[in-house]
Amino acid sequence: MVNDTARKLLCQQFVKNNTIDPGYYDRYSVKRGLRNADGTGVTAGLTNICNVHGYVVNEGEKMPIEGQLIYRGYNINDLVGNAVKENRFGFEEIVYLLLLGELPKKDELAAFRHMIAENRPLPADFFSDMILKAPSKDIMNKMSRSILALYSYDDNPENRAPEYEMATAISIISKLPYIMTLAYQVKKRTFDNQTMFLHPLDPDHSTAEMILAAIRPDRKFTDDEAKLLDLLMMLHAEHGGGNNSTFACRVLTSSGTDPYSAYSAAIGSLKGPKHGGANIKVSAMQECVKQHVSNWDDEGEVADFLTKILKKEAFDKSGLIYGMGHAVYTLSDPRAVILKANAKRMAEGTEFEKEYRLLETIERLTPELFLKIKGSDKAMCANVDMYSGFVYRMLGVPQDLFTPMFAVSRMPGWCAHRFEELVTGKRIIRPAYKAVAKERAYVPINDR
Repeated sequence: MVNDTARKLLCQQFVKNNTIDPGYYDRYSVKRGLRNADGTGVTAGLTNICNVHGYVVNEGEKMPIEGQLIYRGYNINDLVGNAVKENRFGFEEIVYLLLLGELPKKDELAAFRHMIAENRPLPADFFSDMILKAPSKDIMNKMSRSILALYSYDDNPENRAPEYEMATAISIISKLPYIMTLAYQVKKRTFDNQTMFLHPLDPDHSTAEMILAAIRPDRKFTDDEAKLLDLLMMLHAEHGGGNNSTFACRVLTSSGTDPYSAYSAAIGSLKGPKHGGANIKVSAMQECVKQHVSNWDDEGEVADFLTKILKKEAFDKSGLIYGMGHAVYTLSDPRAVILKANAKRMAEGTEFEKEYRLLETIERLTPELFLKIKGSDKAMCANVDMYSGFVYRMLGVPQDLFTPMFAVSRMPGWCAHRFEELVTGKRIIRPAYKAVAKERAYVPINDR
């Protein structure tokens, strides 16, 4: 063990030797986080897969607009709206669209759903060797490790032929939800002292149905519950090439590495609390509000506690209202708009209705309080995380699976971007870092 003195010295050296003068970023015109001065992203590539549209630049000024999310040219409102209107599951259709670039015909979709069901089972002994014998407290890490392990079960994992890349992508998209639910059951048994339930797969289940059946002891769920989870998965399936996890997947792909490594890295990125793991922060903040506000219908009391959060006096002292604001969306996040409407419908007449109204109040008050307390009139909308955790709770999905569910849903988008990078990218992604350390004379070890 490291003693306290050594630990303190190590921490001091860690900070000192890894700190760069912030002024250098302005001096050398470095765009931190690959962001321009106005907060827009640095253009690093082109894509046909998705358009995340949240503002327009008019004569050099960023102007807020209602958000749009476009998959392969199709508006997310149309994709989700028609699935809801026709009372059918839509996630598999989204997967097909993202991977193949076109909407499937009825018979093509049926065949594709059958293909996904066929690919769900894991290789022989995979569960016992890779999941049961090496349990993890964190499901995201276990999913990432499991994808890397699948490389060893592939007879030709370095094959970059289009048909092989497609087959690998479909295999991983199909297996990942099952891996997630198994990892969760083992985690419950090993670390939470709870009963582990291992249910057989039903080939007739959609992906959403399979997940609900796998995490519930009695395997029972309603059609409305499964379709709400399916809707959430559709909304999370893709979000452009610039988000951190998708960019990570494209960066690894550009090096020529195998698909298992690229997809595993994307999961590692999404785990971060500044990215996909933000949904845990949102849920924790909402729980804090619920505990400290006695009357959820009293807007004044809610505003008082949100004020404490903004003044860094409550919750994690960051001064942030989690679930509000987005890097691209300004007036609205279309995913949040769709999810909010469906969450309201699901919550009406249940014990969750009061909590739904509280989230609406937080969403409505936050921009006003930001202006009052921080003097910021920047356009701010609720993002998808404001309501995603709430929907998961209504569906009985445990918090351990909030971010893993995001990864399961986003895998089709990562696969589509890998395909595009393989075909179109052609060059390894390698941005420049300017060295600012001064040269030093070497000192022999006895003279230090």
